Parts: sequence; C-alpha cells; structure tokens
Amino acid sequence: MNRFPAPARPIVEKMLAAAEHDPDNAVSFQGAPGANSHIAIEQACPGALPIPCFSFEDAIDAVKEGRAARAMIPLENSLHGRVADIHFLLPESGLTIIGEHFLPIHYSLMGTGPIAGVKAAMSHPQALGQCRRWLRARNIQPVQHEDTAGAAAQVAETGDPSIAALAPPLAAGIYGLETLESMIADSSDNMTRFVILSRDEAPPPPEGTPTMTTLIFEVKNVPAALYKAMGGFATNGVNMTKLESYQHGGSFSATEFFADFDGHPSDPAVARALDELTFHSKWVRLLGSYPQARPRG
Repeated sequence: MNRFPAPARPIVEKMLAAAEHDPDNAVSFQGAPGANSHIAIEQACPGALPIPCFSFEDAIDAVKEGRAARAMIPLENSLHGRVADIHFLLPESGLTIIGEHFLPIHYSLMGTGPIAGVKAAMSHPQALGQCRRWLRARNIQPVQHEDTAGAAAQVAETGDPSIAALAPPLAAGIYGLETLESMIADSSDNMTRFVILSRDEAPPPPEGTPTMTTLIFEVKNVPAALYKAMGGFATNGVNMTKLESYQHGGSFSATEFFADFDGHPSDPAVARALDELTFHSKWVRLLGSYPQARPRG
C-alpha cells in the first residue's frame, strides 16, 4: 500500500478493510482508486467491493489467495493493442476467465490551478499515447507515471499548478482536483476490453447465449503447422475472432498463439475444431469460456 501516492493511501486502506470483511464480493484491480479498471468494476459488477492493487501480479494474487473472488484485468485496447505482459500473466495465474467488459476510454485533465498555467501532464504511457496529439497541440509536456489515477493522486500531493494529471474523470473527485478539460481523446472510438478472472470456471451459459472461448497454444515445429491447426475451425464453421502470436521464454523459434473464438467447448462443432487444433499442436490450454459482452462480427 505504501507504493501508492500519499493521498491514495487512506482511500486504499478503507477499501481493503471493507473487502476483508466480505471477500466473496471483492474484485481486485491494478491501479489507484479512480483508475479505468475501477470504473469497469462499477459498471460490470455493481455492488462489488473494489480492491486497488499496485501491479497486475498483486491483483491476480489477491484472487489466488482468497482476498478477492474476482479480478478485473485489461486485456487489449482498440488503439494500442494488447496490454503488456498480460498474455504471459494469464496462463501462469491458474485463474479462469469468466466474463468480459468493454469500457469506452475518455480522459480528463485535472489539477490544482488554471489550465493556462499547465506545462506538463502526468499519466500512464498508454494514456499519454492516446492523447498525444491533444497534448502536443497545447504544448503540454507528457510525464510518465505507473498509473492514470495514481498520477492524479501524485498531482494532488505535490500541489504544483503547472503539473496536471491525465486521468479518468472519477479520479478528480476522489483526490479533490479541479477538472480543467473533459472528454480528451485523439480518437472517439478508444475502447478497452477487460476480462474478469476467478479461481473457478464459469458455469456453462444457457443454450443460445453467445459465448466466447479464449485459449493459448503452441503449434508443432513442422511446415504448415498453423495452417493445419486452424483448419478445423474453418471446416466446422467456428468463427475465430482473434489470433495473435507472441514469443515466450526468450526463444525466437517457439511461437505461441493467443486466440478467441465464438462458441463453447461443449458444442459439437467446437469440440471437433479443438480436436484438430490439439492434434497439430504441442499443447493447448483453455483460459475460459464466458458470455460475450458484445457481439462479434
């Protein structure tokens, strides 16, 4: 908790105390109170008790250790792609994806003085990148911080009117900052997809419910292995909505893949596609099947 800026610590302490008395209703997230993940919890899990955590590993550990029933973790952003390290943390966590949530991303410039005196804006590198043109047009220098809401708490602590924070609107009220500009974004379609993690698998959704399944796999090191592994999805009419490659373990020869597709493993067509994938892969690991928060395609 001491890693958070001073203005955030009493708020974090209060939230941790509330969750300690009701861990089954607690949802952990990375960031200080007021972060986008905090907002995602309020929207997707009404009435839940948010637990702020300094890192993604801390948020995952809170679930693994029973201090929270779920974790809300950002997976990818429509402008900047996948969130760093998440593709490695999810498989290693031992947790299961039980849901997803899409959050439109908007930032506010907040500080302790008038906007005319602002020379620098502090925020997470992704937020700064998503508002780069807006900041440049106003000659405001970007300053990196570990967290958007944490940047707001830092600005409140320093009290320097020349340094503002670029953070979600919720953070201004939490840390007593003045909102200097609202709805800041270089693109109107900025969206982040979050996944909800749990120690237990989600029950199979009711028949007819649009379902998403997420998995990772590594194909065999033979010619056309990926083509063959994907063939079962095409021949069985299973719609794959995401396929992304990444390197793991410092090797440039063993490529792993992260994939999303429509359907549940209990569906006959999906089961056949997974059999084909497994045959042509070194290993396949399901990360979860869960109701779609929005239709694909």
